[in-house]
Amino acid sequence: MEEIRVMGVRGLPIIHAGDDIAALVCNKVKFQDGDILSVASTIWSKAHGYTKKLADITASGRAVRLGKLNGEDPRFVQAVLDASTDIIMEHPFILSEMSFGHIGVRAGVDQSNIEDGMVIFLPPDPMKAAQELREEIQRRAGKDVGVIITDTCGRSFRRGQTGNAIGWSGFTAIRDFRGDKDLFGHVLKITEEAVVDEIAGFANFVMGESNNGVPAVVFRNCGRWTGHDNLYFRTDEDITKRVLKKEWS
Repeated sequence: MEEIRVMGVRGLPIIHAGDDIAALVCNKVKFQDGDILSVASTIWSKAHGYTKKLADITASGRAVRLGKLNGEDPRFVQAVLDASTDIIMEHPFILSEMSFGHIGVRAGVDQSNIEDGMVIFLPPDPMKAAQELREEIQRRAGKDVGVIITDTCGRSFRRGQTGNAIGWSGFTAIRDFRGDKDLFGHVLKITEEAVVDEIAGFANFVMGESNNGVPAVVFRNCGRWTGHDNLYFRTDEDITKRVLKKEWS
């Protein structure tokens, strides 16, 4: 593997509904085949109109109850409920599952990096979003570029947020080492590396969490790997989800 290069895409404007992310990035980056572009979900969602004014949201009885329980605006809570397919935990924060399989705090609904009085939602189909962005970059740049759509998430057992992949295209999420041998000739039986999350995590480090203004990062010379896309546990595999739901049922 060659030396990996990591390049933040700087100078992009504040994104608004209708903006062409692929065009804006291609104006800043001279892509090469095999590059991987990691994009913050916030700019994709803003460009595609996945935002809403709090004033346009009417809180349900459940949203009012959870708002009082967690000290949050019931309208914001309603936005979280609307974005969720399953509520796993209600307190001290809402932990919910979304239609595409991702589990996150408050369904990824956010009020940062957007104008006052607005909320921003995760893309409803991040895999499709990544594929569409990849195809548009290929059309414009003529290069085969992988794409990751990221979101910032907390983690069980550890303090602090990291970037996670919620959508990807152009490679497999998991690098599967099962069947390979280690340095001592032992056959690996369970090792599956979540490469897509490792890249997303480093991208988030470059992007920053406040006012850096770097919503996209390019990775070069990551190489190729084989594996699969089964990043999310099936319901019968997810022990943590099962325990939390039992606690709150």
